[in-house]
Amino acid sequence: MQVTAIIAAGGRGQRFGGGQLKQLLAVGGRPILERSVSAFLAHPAVYEVIVALPASLVENPPDYLRQSAKPIRLVGGGARRQDSVANAFGASAAASDVIVIHDAARPFPSADLIARTIAAAAESGAALAAVASRDTVKRASDATAVASGFSRTVLETLPRETIYLAQTPQAFRRDVLRSALAFGKHDKADATDEAALAERAGHRVQLVDGEATNIKITTPDDLILAEAIAEAGNTTIARAGSKPARTGRAGTGYDLHRLVEGRPLILGGVTIPSARGALGHSDADVVCHAVTDALLGAAGLGDIGRHFPDSDPRWKGASSLDLLSRAVALVAAEGLEVGNVDVTVVLESPKIKDHVDAMRAAVARAIGIDAARVSIKGKTNEGVDAVGRGEAIAAHAIALLRSSR
Repeated sequence: MQVTAIIAAGGRGQRFGGGQLKQLLAVGGRPILERSVSAFLAHPAVYEVIVALPASLVENPPDYLRQSAKPIRLVGGGARRQDSVANAFGASAAASDVIVIHDAARPFPSADLIARTIAAAAESGAALAAVASRDTVKRASDATAVASGFSRTVLETLPRETIYLAQTPQAFRRDVLRSALAFGKHDKADATDEAALAERAGHRVQLVDGEATNIKITTPDDLILAEAIAEAGNTTIARAGSKPARTGRAGTGYDLHRLVEGRPLILGGVTIPSARGALGHSDADVVCHAVTDALLGAAGLGDIGRHFPDSDPRWKGASSLDLLSRAVALVAAEGLEVGNVDVTVVLESPKIKDHVDAMRAAVARAIGIDAARVSIKGKTNEGVDAVGRGEAIAAHAIALLRSSR
């Protein structure tokens, strides 16, 4: 599963006041925009980040938007929020299955919240982070009464347990967001978020538990709370730095497939020239299957057959890189991220050494880590057993996970 993140930063911050763009203001020594963007660039489930900005910033962006280990693109914002998001959506990779959207003015989304929102959208089509109201909620008379000189009055008391306050991230399957944005293009009313457009377009939106620290900086008063959150985070990091390093969680994976005529040989998402390929329900990529099992095992989530059974027609001929990306999202939802993976391919022929770099790059993209943290190497079985006789191919993998919280 490939995920694109859109950071909505095209607003002028009129409610904030002052001449400077609020997303460029520093909180805890770092610009608000940098904090928001880096949260998604660092997330293992995110493949690319697209930032919708005012035109002046697109022409002269800050340094932290110029270079990244992951693809990062800048687009101009539109007159309305939905126009800015539509511009960013148009620049997203066509292969992205899920689009996650986040307000630049929310600088503290946790990796866990991002992962849970993405996972919910992949399952249901649309999801948003939201927090339950803690206070009794009153619906009041509209502003016209106040403008006419009357006091605002309570019309009714709403059931508090049904009231949720929307946050971002909000995530959508690609087709759902396309439908919502198309609806918004012809809707004269401004939508305050993409979930509202999805609702109007007839889609059901799943709620994901948000976080109290995931505040939106709207007025200068919000900076006081934001500084406190940033300081608390810095204190936590400082305390963690004095403790022994986490050892993480390790998992192993193994896969074996018969080799047959008429099938492509796909390893690590790369098609290797060969007279025979691996037989399987999906594309039978033993590298990705072994890594997927290692990741799921380290997270205590079972194995590849549990999540992508060969009895399910959805996975017939499926790309194993896609299955690997989906497994990474499951792992991320558990509050874990990938440290590194190491794979050994056991195959008599052909030799894979000339394809290793391409395989490492493809696997790294699927996982959302740098290729330097992916190792793939080839061995033979010295003529022993079915693998040694060239009748099968096998792969062993180990993965190290660490907490992302």
